Amino acid sequence: MSYLTDTAKLCQRRLEDQFVRLQATASYQQWLAMPPLQRWLAVVGLFLLSQLLVFGSLYLIFGKVVVIGFLASVLAGLATGAGALPALFFKNISKNVFNSMLGAAAGVMLAATAFSLLVPGMNYGNLIWPGRGIYVVSIGMLIGALFLHFADRQLPHVHFDSVPDTQLDSFNKVWLFIIAITIHNFPEGMSVGVSFGSGELNNGVVLAVAIALQNIPEGLAVALPLVGLGYKPWRAVAIATLTGLVEPVGGLLGITMVTVFTSILPIAMGFAAGAMLFVISEEIIPETHANGRSRYATFALMIGFIVMMILDNALG
Repeated sequence: MSYLTDTAKLCQRRLEDQFVRLQATASYQQWLAMPPLQRWLAVVGLFLLSQLLVFGSLYLIFGKVVVIGFLASVLAGLATGAGALPALFFKNISKNVFNSMLGAAAGVMLAATAFSLLVPGMNYGNLIWPGRGIYVVSIGMLIGALFLHFADRQLPHVHFDSVPDTQLDSFNKVWLFIIAITIHNFPEGMSVGVSFGSGELNNGVVLAVAIALQNIPEGLAVALPLVGLGYKPWRAVAIATLTGLVEPVGGLLGITMVTVFTSILPIAMGFAAGAMLFVISEEIIPETHANGRSRYATFALMIGFIVMMILDNALG
């Protein structure tokens, strides 16, 4: 645990050093000297310009599908921040409500994994290797699960099942939990990118919606402990939002990878499915039953699965 604590302190120290350096720059001082309205208009303008450059470059290099997929992964990541918004008004929420949210997220992810990743992955695999699609996807699933297994072992973090109780009672533990959320968001973003990279926009949209819904309770789980430790609510929401913004990185990697190398699409879809199933089984479902059986979470999981199954069928 001392190693984990030292790592969290190192991350904190580096962030503080970067912020101090930023404050010392002439550009930052000029920005602070602006009137408030002009200051934030400048921020919004710079952000929009950066997005224009990013999306314009992607469109010119890879085409429309990559731009849509990247935008979808950005929106799915931002859902983490949307989920954190209740932390502006509450310091705690009911355990049954939280378990229901997580259960619904698990159901949504299970349906999206099955109908938007595994089934299309097997179909593409059969087109490339007739009769062997299921085996190719299965290999990809195992690779995805092993990837998260080793990431879990190598990168210090606190697991999801520490969220609602008093175990997240220190700065270090909260930040180790934030690291865990960030680790898991990368393959989720990648799954959205891979799905769009297949060329099936409907599957990509369904999966992006599923990931966004799943990110909502994650955002709340990040923000509430920070508020409980004395962080200003808006700052807690901002930190939660940042944990979701690793998803566009994974999304861009996934969509460009399968767009350029179409033959790895079945393996990539299996990889994304395996990583998502690992998160569901390792983190989300155990958390909903951490303090005994939760019938709320069980029915919420079924409802989430059914809703996503209907959505997939409607868009398909």
